[in-house]
Amino acid sequence: MTSNSKLKRMSKVLSMAFVIFIQIYWYKISKKSEADWEKLWAKIGKRFRETAFELEGLLIKIGQLLSIRSDILPNGFIHQIQDLTDQVPPSEWKEIEALIEGEWNGPLEQHLQTIEKKAVASASIGEVYKGVLNDGEGVAIKVLRPNIESIIQTDFRTLKIIIWFANHFAPIPKRFINLKLLYEELKHVIEQELDFTREKDNLLFFQERFKKQEFVEIPKVYADISTSKVLVMEWMEGIRLTDDKGLTEAGISPKELSQKLIQLFLPQWLEPGKFHADPHSGNVLVSNEGKVILLDFGMVGEMTKKDAAYFQELIESVLSKNYAKGVECLTDLGFLLPEADPKTIEKLLAELMSFQTSQLKEMDLMQVKLELNDMIQALPIQVPTKFVFLGRSFVTMEGMVRRLVPADEFNEILRPVFMEWLSEQGNNKWSFVWYWLQSHPLFKTIHSFTEFLKLPEKLEDLKEKEQRRQFQFTIYENNKTKFFSLSLLGLIGLGGGLYTSHQLILQMSIGLTIVSSIGYFIFSVKVKKWMKYMHGK
Repeated sequence: MTSNSKLKRMSKVLSMAFVIFIQIYWYKISKKSEADWEKLWAKIGKRFRETAFELEGLLIKIGQLLSIRSDILPNGFIHQIQDLTDQVPPSEWKEIEALIEGEWNGPLEQHLQTIEKKAVASASIGEVYKGVLNDGEGVAIKVLRPNIESIIQTDFRTLKIIIWFANHFAPIPKRFINLKLLYEELKHVIEQELDFTREKDNLLFFQERFKKQEFVEIPKVYADISTSKVLVMEWMEGIRLTDDKGLTEAGISPKELSQKLIQLFLPQWLEPGKFHADPHSGNVLVSNEGKVILLDFGMVGEMTKKDAAYFQELIESVLSKNYAKGVECLTDLGFLLPEADPKTIEKLLAELMSFQTSQLKEMDLMQVKLELNDMIQALPIQVPTKFVFLGRSFVTMEGMVRRLVPADEFNEILRPVFMEWLSEQGNNKWSFVWYWLQSHPLFKTIHSFTEFLKLPEKLEDLKEKEQRRQFQFTIYENNKTKFFSLSLLGLIGLGGGLYTSHQLILQMSIGLTIVSSIGYFIFSVKVKKWMKYMHGK
C-alpha cells in the first residue's frame, strides 16, 4: 500500500469512529431511553457494516469476530454485523501468479500441470484456486491476498488509536469491558490466520488426532510446496449438511451422520488440544460414502491440559455448590478481570443456582433473564476468546445436528457417544457431571421450592443495591461529561479567537480550556477509581 492510500484508509475508519463517539456523547448528555440506545447501536452496527464492505481487509474479519462477542457488546450492534460474509472480489491473476512464483522460487509449471485462474473462493485474508499437480493429483491452493499484511498493519494502528480514545474519552457504556484485552485477542487471532504455516500444522495435528477414525476425512497437505503465504492441500468435494436433497440421493442416514458428527466434535470440546472453531456448513461436508469431511483450519482454538482440568473442576464445583472453588476456577480460566472481587462473584454463582428449573413455569422467564443479564454485564467478567470459540463451535454443531434429527432424538444420540467416550477416558470427574445430569434430567431440585420463589425478591434486592452504587458513579460521570463539553467549547473559542485575533475571546477561551481540562482530569480519576472499587461496596 502507498502512504497516500494508507492515510486515506485510516482517515475513513477514524472519521467513522469519531462520528460514532459524538453520537454516543449526544445520547449520553440527552439521557436517551434504552430503546433509543438500542436504535443507536443498530445504526452504529449498520455504519460499521457498510464501511467494512467498502474497505474490506481487516474490518470484515474484525466484524466476524465481534459478532460472536454478545457477552460484551450491545445486541443492536451485534444484530447488524452477525451475518457479515467474508466474500470479497478476488485479486488480479497476475498478482496471484507473481506471489506463488515468488514463494516457489520458480514458474508454476515446475509443480502444476494446470491451475484455474478464477478463484474458487475469495475472502478478506486468503483466496483459493483449483489446480492439478504434475503427478495428476487435484489440489486446492490457498494464497494469501497480495498486500494484506500492509493493510492489516494499517488497520491495527487505526484500531489501537480508536481503543485508546475510547478508553480515555468516549462515554461508551463499557461497564467492565477491557478494551485493551479485546484488542490483544483480536490481534492474536488474526495474526495466526496470516501465517499459513500455522494452518498447515493444524491440518497435520487433526490428521494425526483422527487417523483411527475411519469415518473422518481431512485433506492431505503438501508440506514440501507449502509456505507461510501459499498452502497446498488435497482437493476434496462433498455434500453440504444443509443439502437435504443431496443427502437423501446419496442414501445417507441423518441419524448415523449426527452420531458421527458428535463423535468427531465431542472429544475436541472436552479433551485438551486443538478444536475446530469454525464448523459451519461450508467447512463440514459429507462424502457420498457417508464420511465426514473437515475443511479450513485457519480458525482453530486450543484448550491446554490446565484449561481442561479447570473447566471440569468448574462444572463439578458449581454442581456440588462449592462456589468458592468455582470462582477460583473462573479466575484460573481467565474469565475474571483483575479488579473482580471473588466474594461478589461467589454470591452471584450462589444466586444463579438457588432455584429449581423444574418450577420455571411459575415465574416470568423473560424478566428473570433480563435481570440476570443486567447483573452479569455489570460485573468484571470477560469471556476469553478461546472459550468464545469453543462456545461458537458447540452451538454451530449443535444447530447442525438438531437440523438433521428431531429434538427428542438429540439426547438419544448424544448419550451412547458420551458414555463410550467416558469409558475410553476413565475420567471420574466427567462421570460425576454426567450422572448428576442423569439424576436430574430436567435439572430439578437444587434447592427447596421456597428458596426458588425468593429468587425475584433477591434479584430486586441486588438491583436496588446496584442502583445505590451507581448513583455516586453517575454524578462523577455527568461532571466528567460536562467538563469535557466545556473543554471542547474552549478549544472552539480558542480557534475562533486565533482566527479573528480577538484578544478577549482568546483569553477567555484559554482560561475556560485550562479550568475545564483540570476538572475533566479530576473527575476522570474519580470515575476510574470508583469503577475499580464500586463492585465491592
